[in-house]
Parts: sequence; structure tokens; C-alpha cells
Amino acid sequence: MNSPYAEADNTQTSRPEASPRRRSLFAACGAHAVHDGLTDVIYVLLPLWQSQFALSYSLVGLLRGSYSGVMAGFQLLASRFARRWGRKRVLVGGTALAGLSYLIASQANGIGWLLLALVLGGLGASTQHPLASSLVADSQQDGGKVKEALSHYNFAGDIGKTLIPGLIGLLLVVASWQAGAALIGLLGMGAAALLWWLIPRNQGSDTNRPKNSAGKAAAPRGGMWALQATGIIDSAVRMGFLTFLPFLLSSKGAGTAGIGVALSLLFVGGAFGKLLCGYLGARVGMMKTVWLTEGTTSLCILLAVWLPLSWLMMMLPLLGLALNGTSSVLYGTVPELAGSEKRDHAFALFYTGTIGAGALSPVLFGHLGDLSGVPAALQMLAAFLLLTLPLSWKVQNSLDAG
Repeated sequence: MNSPYAEADNTQTSRPEASPRRRSLFAACGAHAVHDGLTDVIYVLLPLWQSQFALSYSLVGLLRGSYSGVMAGFQLLASRFARRWGRKRVLVGGTALAGLSYLIASQANGIGWLLLALVLGGLGASTQHPLASSLVADSQQDGGKVKEALSHYNFAGDIGKTLIPGLIGLLLVVASWQAGAALIGLLGMGAAALLWWLIPRNQGSDTNRPKNSAGKAAAPRGGMWALQATGIIDSAVRMGFLTFLPFLLSSKGAGTAGIGVALSLLFVGGAFGKLLCGYLGARVGMMKTVWLTEGTTSLCILLAVWLPLSWLMMMLPLLGLALNGTSSVLYGTVPELAGSEKRDHAFALFYTGTIGAGALSPVLFGHLGDLSGVPAALQMLAAFLLLTLPLSWKVQNSLDAG
């Protein structure tokens, strides 16, 4: 005969588990917000560096590319370090290094020091995406809310991209860029200390991962490669479209202020798309959500070419929601395909591919735009995006087989 006291005891023993899950999710979201903010604040500083150090545009591109290139290239190495030294140590150390890089940049007296600082910053930033994503997946799998939690994590990155560059931009109205860079560096160092306190000890390394049914073996290997290809195409189209959008708006008569408003509408829709589509994917499935978001994105890109400016402006929040929303569904599928033992490596591989595709896409599609014009290039982007539909069907088959 079951005692009501036994039931009460079970309830009490289960309650403390919620706190580590919340702390892990909060830590991962905070890491994403800070790292994405530190990454995008470079756009605010680049014009000031160009003016002070008399840099050519090619050198400006080198500075920006050094950060993003190192960040993309070292994510797989970060996952290996995490297996050796523990995820918590590597993520905290990477965040501290990203902060230290801006402290070095604040003392720079030439491009050499700036380049060194941004390489170090990219190295520190390479730890965040694979390790924080894995932290979310591992901590939330007992509650069965991995996809929803990853959508919150994804959304947090956009909050950081919005707040940190904006606040630093306001600070630079009354202070020097050196003071702004030093403040960013202190923010990164402070975030590292907070992460060390927030991340629970039993979530810091691979050896303490839960071994329950949620941590099942990996699905068939072909599904992971299909998911990788889907993410690469999605990222390439997103960055290609963002590259062409200002020129499309300008051709329709938008001025500088109008282009700024349009981008804000797109990014606001994108932020909420990342949050919403994670929940949608958990309820209707990966393939149906990807078909909905990618199909909507492809149609909206075509409409963006054909519609007049006023209609295009009204459509941009919906386009942003679909354009960015797919990423949350794809992130949420990585742990299902990879299995619990290879999550760090799988997330590192996935982010390396998507970030790399996002970096190369503007160059490749920009050349295409030179050859055929912006409207034709955008129509090709819309058609290229439809390749994700059969790929997501392959992913769904792998999930069903696993």
C-alpha cells in the first residue's frame, strides 16, 4: 500500500532538479547573449578603427573576417577540449578570453594589436555555440523540453545582438572607443565569472551526462549530414538575402532611414521567429515546420522582388519570422540525431558548417548579383532554398528510424 507521505517525499526530491535545469538554461542563454553581442559590436567599432588607423576596406574586411573565421574554424577543437577538461571550464575560459581580447584591443596602437585581439576573441567565441547548446540539451532532456529550451537559447542571442552594440553605440557618443572596448572587455570577464557560478557542477563535463532513455544512441548517420546540409543552405540563403536587401530597398526608393527601419522590422520578426518555431517544431515535427518556414521564406523572397516598397515593408516581419525561425528547429534536432555521447562534437560540426556558409554566401551570391542583377539573384536564392525540403524529409526519416 502506497503511503501519501512517500508521494510527498518523491515530490520533494524532484523539486531540486528544476533549479539546476533553470540555472543551466539561464547560463547558456546568458553566454549566447554576451558572445553574440561581443561579436556584433565589432560593426560599431570598425568605422572608428578605420578612421584612427587609416585602414583600407580590405584591412577592415581582414579584421572582421579574422574574428568570424577563427570562431567558425575552432569550434570542433573546442568540443575536443571540452571532452578533456570539461565543458564548464572551456566555456568559462572562452568567455574570459573573449573579454580579454577587447581589453587588449582597448590598448592597441596599430592594426597588428587589433588583429591579435580579434583572433583571440574569435578563439574565445568558438567555445560558445557548441558547448552552450550542448549544455541546454543535456540539462533539459529529463524534462523533455529540449527544442523549446533551445529556442529560448536562440532567442537570447538576438537580444544580445540588439542590446550590447546599441548600448556601446550610445556610450561612444560621449566616450572614446578605447573606453568602449575596455567596458566590453570587462563585460566579458564578468560574464565568465557569472557562468562559473551559474553552471551546475554536474553539468560541467561529459562524464556526468544523464544515461536515461532521453540520452539514446545516435540516429542513422545520413540524417546528421542531411541536417548539416539543410543548415548550410538555410544559413547561406539568410546571409545572402541580408546582403541584397538594402540594395533591393534602395532600388524601390527607400532612403537610409527607410532601410534602417526595414532591417529593424526584419530582425524583430526574426527574433520572435526563433522563439516561436522551437515550440512549433516540438509540436508538429521537424519536417512539417521546416517545410512551412522554408516555403514561406522562399515565397516571401519572391514577393519582396515583385511588391512595391510599402507592401514589402509590411511583409518584412513575417519574412524575418520565417527566415530566422528555421534555425531553432534545426538546432533542436541536433541532439536527437547525435545521441548524448557526441553532442558537443555534433553541435560544433553543425555550427562550423552554418557559420562558414554564412561567411561565404555574401561573396558567392554577390558575384552572382554582379552577373545577373539583384532581382535575378534573389529569385535564385528563393529557388536554392527549396533544396531544404527533400533534405528535411531525409532528416525526418532518420529520426523515425532512430
